[in-house]
Amino acid sequence: MKFLLSILKYLFVLTIMVLSIGPFIWVFISSFKTNAEILNYSIGWPQSFKISNYLMAFKIAPLTQFYLNSVIVGIFGTILNLIILGMSAYVIARFDFKGKKAIVGICSLSLLIPGAAMLQPLYLTVNTLGLYDKLIGLIIVYAGFGLPASLYIISSYFQTIPKEMEESASLDGAGFIRTFVSIILPIAKPGFGTAAVLQFLLCWNEFQFAITLTTGNKSRTLPLALYYFKSQFASDYGVMFAATVIVIIPSIIVYMLLQKQVVSGLAAGAVKG
Repeated sequence: MKFLLSILKYLFVLTIMVLSIGPFIWVFISSFKTNAEILNYSIGWPQSFKISNYLMAFKIAPLTQFYLNSVIVGIFGTILNLIILGMSAYVIARFDFKGKKAIVGICSLSLLIPGAAMLQPLYLTVNTLGLYDKLIGLIIVYAGFGLPASLYIISSYFQTIPKEMEESASLDGAGFIRTFVSIILPIAKPGFGTAAVLQFLLCWNEFQFAITLTTGNKSRTLPLALYYFKSQFASDYGVMFAATVIVIIPSIIVYMLLQKQVVSGLAAGAVKG
């Protein structure tokens, strides 16, 4: 019976892996094929691995500009999000004050609001402030959109830190800022790492706000590049698959490099919660 259960577990894990990794492997292999090869035998290896589709993708669309825009928006949107959330999450996790439950409740409710419902008010606000079709507008929007999730992740991790450490620092004469910067922040790196990765992936992969708050190629990000290929070059499947790989590879690399911090941060918060 135990042997059968072990086999079923392995089969379940194998099925999840195939469903998760299989589509990406197929797209990656197809990005080296010609249109004829994709249409005639979609499952199989290309006759030769050529990078012509990738070179053509950069010629058809301004992917270099889109890449630069995505990197700027992803990095600064993540930094702004963590700067705003760092100390506020610590205060929420450690202190009781009037309105705390209201703040937490509002953050909880904001997670239930679909992004599409905020497109019109965001467009009007960004346009009124003169931030339409500017990277700074996307950075502010993404930083704000990721605040609730980051708040819960970071504050949950702060709750795993023993209060005795802060009390010892207070006895040694350290003030609030000194304790937070010198003691709490180094310990809470996994929590910040988790929030940073999820926020960066949000900035990198988001589509709705990007297409609504930008126009032209000057401020648009990589997800819109796929829309560019789909709308104008939908029949060139090899080039479209190459563009897809170009877009998703950086997010996979970021997650692989920081996966230990993501898992430890989420696990610590879940245990405490």
